[in-house]
Amino acid sequence: MLLVLVVWIGGLIFFFFVAAPTAFLVLPTTMLAGNVVARSLAALHWIGIVSGVIFLVASLLYSRARFARAKPLMLVNVLVLIMLALTLMSQFAITPRVHALRAQLPPPGAAPDAIQMEFNRLHTWSTRVETGVLVLGLGVVLLTARRF
Repeated sequence: MLLVLVVWIGGLIFFFFVAAPTAFLVLPTTMLAGNVVARSLAALHWIGIVSGVIFLVASLLYSRARFARAKPLMLVNVLVLIMLALTLMSQFAITPRVHALRAQLPPPGAAPDAIQMEFNRLHTWSTRVETGVLVLGLGVVLLTARRF
């Protein structure tokens, strides 16, 4: 359980503080940086989805072995379910809309239009969702570490 959490949360931390900022600093255009970040975020979402499912299965097996019954409504499991729901929402609801809007964005320096404003709004929501997953994940790491 700790391993999949470390992979998931570590990936989020790396993405937030290293990968995304570096892409926008090093690559020559925001379009290229956006492409790198978008691919990285998609991979991170799939890591999160797989990690969340593995965590839940392992947690249920662990509680069954320790308490002679599975405890699906333990706080850590509920938090991981929320993290999974947020990750799925980001991957299948927010991200496709952001990609569609990115293709229609005006060139850099042009006056903001409705497409730019909608892109910015969805980007803000995407950041909030990922931040929520990270914060919940840190809580899950603490709660899981206390279980052992």
